[in-house]
Amino acid sequence: MVSDYGLDERKLKILQAIIKNYLETGEPVGSRTISKYADLNLSSATIRNEMADLVEMGYILQPHTSAGRIPSDKGYRLYVDMLMSEKEQEIQEKQEAMLERVDKMEKLLKQAAKVLATNTNYATLITSPAAASNRIKFIQLSKVNDEQIIAVIVLGGNVIKNKIIEVDDSITDEMLLKLNMLLNTTLNGMAIESINLGLIARLKEEAGIHSEVIGCVLDAVAEAISIDDEMQVYTSGTTNLFKYPELSDKESAEEIINAFEEKQQLANLVSHTLSQEENTGIQVYIGDEAPVENMKDCSVVTATYDLGEGLKGSIGIIGPKRMDYEHVLKSMKKLQLELDNMFNENRENNDS
Repeated sequence: MVSDYGLDERKLKILQAIIKNYLETGEPVGSRTISKYADLNLSSATIRNEMADLVEMGYILQPHTSAGRIPSDKGYRLYVDMLMSEKEQEIQEKQEAMLERVDKMEKLLKQAAKVLATNTNYATLITSPAAASNRIKFIQLSKVNDEQIIAVIVLGGNVIKNKIIEVDDSITDEMLLKLNMLLNTTLNGMAIESINLGLIARLKEEAGIHSEVIGCVLDAVAEAISIDDEMQVYTSGTTNLFKYPELSDKESAEEIINAFEEKQQLANLVSHTLSQEENTGIQVYIGDEAPVENMKDCSVVTATYDLGEGLKGSIGIIGPKRMDYEHVLKSMKKLQLELDNMFNENRENNDS
């Protein structure tokens, strides 16, 4: 089968192997080196014939002093175009799948908050999952124009972030490819907490005059992994609290309403819960123990649900200090398990 570039699959694989090897070593690549690539399963003689065709077609060159080959500008262009096309398609598919999942998830979480409020007769909150601690899946740098490149960062849970980066010096396609390989070889699978000053210094040194690009990409990664920026808080049953005399006086009622309306205090509560890595079970805050000032007259019960890949969300029940703790804990544990199972099932369906 011949590709859009006029090369059959075998020639494309050989060209890709030559370029990858040359980018890694900087040395001309011979047929014996290429024959060691497991997925080719070709003899050196066959590879030599294919390489001769690639030279004729202008995709690779033979330096006068070497028996090996190096990529030509035409070869680099084909490789970069293919790489960008594959990544753009992959990113588009991930974005479409993520939007569909977000829509389903929002409906699910709103309904869960409502059911929990009805079952307990207290106020409830549920957050969308956020990246409390996340890992980098891959980074794709692409040229927008001579002054700008775009960094597409894909994190665990297929969270996708885009960042436009201004560049002082125009970046060639070959350098952009090298930066992509440098970033992904070094950072794939790494948690943001593991990126230290020594690693950053090494990346910037290897990037040479484009070290500022590395700094901007790492800044974008840090921005992407932020709990509060991504969190949506869904609430239900606020008026249930006013059924209890100790919470229905004017001052208490106003404080509770403000906390639920502004959402920031609820986000602070959830951030506190999610920041405690050991808090994978159910936490109970009574009165002054509550991390939210406006809830000192209440008891707050929280639990964390876990989607894996660093993505976590929180469930909360707010009621009077004399709440029915046994019933609340049972209801909380049941919903926590249901959410874990539901999200895991959805993830398995999306992966299959």
